[in-house]
Amino acid sequence: MPDSVKLEKAELRQLDAEFKNEINPDKTAKVQFNPESLKVAFANQIATPAGAGDQKGTPARQFVGAGTTKLTLQLWFDVTQPMPEGQTAENDVRKLTQKVAYFITPVQEGKNYVPPSVRFIWGSFQFDGLMESLEESLEFFSPEGRPLRASMTLNLSQQKITEFTIKDVAASAAQTPGTRPLTEVPKDKSLPELADGQGKGGDWQSIAAANNIENPRMLEPGQLLDMNAGVSIGGSFGAGVSGSAGSFGSFDSSGSIGASSSSFGASSSFGASSSPSAQGGGSIETNIKLEVSDLF
Repeated sequence: MPDSVKLEKAELRQLDAEFKNEINPDKTAKVQFNPESLKVAFANQIATPAGAGDQKGTPARQFVGAGTTKLTLQLWFDVTQPMPEGQTAENDVRKLTQKVAYFITPVQEGKNYVPPSVRFIWGSFQFDGLMESLEESLEFFSPEGRPLRASMTLNLSQQKITEFTIKDVAASAAQTPGTRPLTEVPKDKSLPELADGQGKGGDWQSIAAANNIENPRMLEPGQLLDMNAGVSIGGSFGAGVSGSAGSFGSFDSSGSIGASSSSFGASSSFGASSSPSAQGGGSIETNIKLEVSDLF
């Protein structure tokens, strides 16, 4: 396995009223999942002079005021997924989204109420402005009615058009995500056949696990696979068979299930001669024979 790449997480940071210095670091909101895309829109204030309609030809247009720059993005939060480094797990997704909603909540400055100035920063991308609008959608709930997943659509704006702010970031020593060569699945090809064609037939189980493939014998034509990825699953398959009460139970037999990756063949079978114990306790006096071909 290649070294994993540590992904830089986007953040929302509070700025002072002059948009110069970062303040209140405790209010910084780090996203759980980076946005898929960022949309930046620029608009100048253009007006047609009065009386221009009496002239022949195209009327003149003039720049009459400062332009506007807007940033639109979508963020996702899900408390059932791992939290960003340094953040504690929560059981209600709004405990995460409230950190983002802080930047649209007006605070008192003298006699006026204005939303905090905000800086969105992600690697070399930086945008300073005010949060113009925020839309939150609660997507998934627990049986008790707690929201577990939410999407947030943010619109940030600044009343000017400036040159791009491009921050210097240190290059990662690991391989950049998305640059690994991928293999396109031909029609009527299974993963074992595809791996065997590349001289990796003995490691197709690892490739399947690394690509999150549930059925290696039924691949979608055109599907892209990383044939260089792989994880060692030898010896751990037997432990993975154990489940919750009502499923398979945990096998405690003298026969080894998946003791090595080479024993996990397509046509091989293996049985458990001793009595397996169910997870909830007790014993089941039976013989179990498992055909590997039935799994796929």
